[in-house]
Amino acid sequence: MSQFGGPNDFYSSGPAADASYNFDMPEFGQELNFGNFDNTQPSVPPNYDNYAQPPAQGLGGFYDPTAYSDTSYGQDKSGKQGGGGGAGTEFDDEPPLLEELGINPNHIFQKTLAVLNPLRGTDQQILQDTDMAGPLVFCLTLGGFLLLQGKVTFSYIYGIGVMGCIFFYCLLSLMVTRSQVTFGAVASVLGYCLLPMVVLSGINILITIQGTLGLIVSGISIFWCAISASKLFATAFSMDHQQLLIAYPCAVLYGGFALITIY
Repeated sequence: MSQFGGPNDFYSSGPAADASYNFDMPEFGQELNFGNFDNTQPSVPPNYDNYAQPPAQGLGGFYDPTAYSDTSYGQDKSGKQGGGGGAGTEFDDEPPLLEELGINPNHIFQKTLAVLNPLRGTDQQILQDTDMAGPLVFCLTLGGFLLLQGKVTFSYIYGIGVMGCIFFYCLLSLMVTRSQVTFGAVASVLGYCLLPMVVLSGINILITIQGTLGLIVSGISIFWCAISASKLFATAFSMDHQQLLIAYPCAVLYGGFALITIY
C-alpha cells in the first residue's frame, strides 16, 4: 500500500484513467459505450408514419406523449381520428336510435293521417312497412280507456286482434296477385285503423253512449275503420277494384271491437 500515495492516485494515473469502459453484450448483438453516450437523438415511437406530427422530445431524448399540446394528436394522414386525443367521429354517420329500433316517426305520422282522412293518398312503400309501434300504442290506449270504465279487456283486444290479423293475411294472400303480402304489413294496417275505436272509447268515458246514440256513434266508427282499412289495403297491395270486397270483412272485425267498447 506504500507505493500508492492515496486512493485517488489509482484513478488519476494508469491505464484505468484512459479506459472508455466498453462492455460487450453478445445477447443483444451490440456494443454499448457508456463513456461516449449520446443523448441528443430522440427515440422514435412505433408506427411513426401513421401520425401527422413528429414525436415530442421529452427529458433525456425519450418519447413523451404528454408534450403534445395540439388536439390533432392521434389523427392519421387521412384526417381520421385515431386512438389518441380528440373526440371520435365514427358515430357521425350512424342512423338515429329510433330508426335502428325500427321506428320511423315520419311513417307513423303519414299512416295516422291516412286513417283520419280515408280520401288522402298515401305512398305504397309507407303502407308496406312493417311498423308495429303505432298499433301497439293504439291497442294500449284502447285498453287504458276501457280500464278507466272498469273493463279489463286487454286479453280480448289482443285475442281479437291476433285472430283478425291471421284471417286477413290468409284472405289477402288469396286475393292479391300483383304483390307479395306480408303478415307484418297486414297487422300494421289493421292496428293503425283501430284509431277511430280509440276515439270512440275516449268519448265513452265522458258521456255514456248506449241505446240509440251508441248504435249511431259506433256505426260511424265501424264504417270509418272499414273504409280506412280497405283503402290502405287496396293501396298497399295494388288491389284495383277490390276495395269493397275487403271492406266487409274489415267492418266485421271492427264491429267486435265496437261491442267491447260500448258494452
